[in-house]
Amino acid sequence: MSEPTPSADSSADSSAGPSADKPAAKPAKAAKPPAPEDAPFATFIPESLLPALAKEIRSYGGPEPDLRFEQGAMPVVGGSCWMVVGALPGERRFWLSFTAADINAAKTVALAEPGAEPSLLEPFLGDEKRMSQALLVSRLVQRLNGQKWLGPN
Repeated sequence: MSEPTPSADSSADSSAGPSADKPAAKPAKAAKPPAPEDAPFATFIPESLLPALAKEIRSYGGPEPDLRFEQGAMPVVGGSCWMVVGALPGERRFWLSFTAADINAAKTVALAEPGAEPSLLEPFLGDEKRMSQALLVSRLVQRLNGQKWLGPN
């Protein structure tokens, strides 16, 4: 008695065609839209980050924050940088500075109470390998809320 040879089994499988080993082809999915942070820096910040940040700040029950995107001198230390400049009710101000025109570049945050100038730069999200809009928004709002600047703290 002889046992079937592997070639005999494989010829039976190959007659079914290559789709026998693979699941049936699925209809092509619509291409996944690019993430907001994949847009060029100069587009992403004003068109995506600022509206998302304003929405998250408002969700704490406060009024509309004044947010701007500009290039200027980094708070405390000087030197040119790109930054999100924010003002909250009660003349509280904050700066999220980028050392280069890239959301993955080194970032700092500075805060100023009413009538004062910022006196301290804090590293911001320095350990993160890949930056996202959600991460930037959540951590900046978390920092502002930690100052008790948002909502009825």
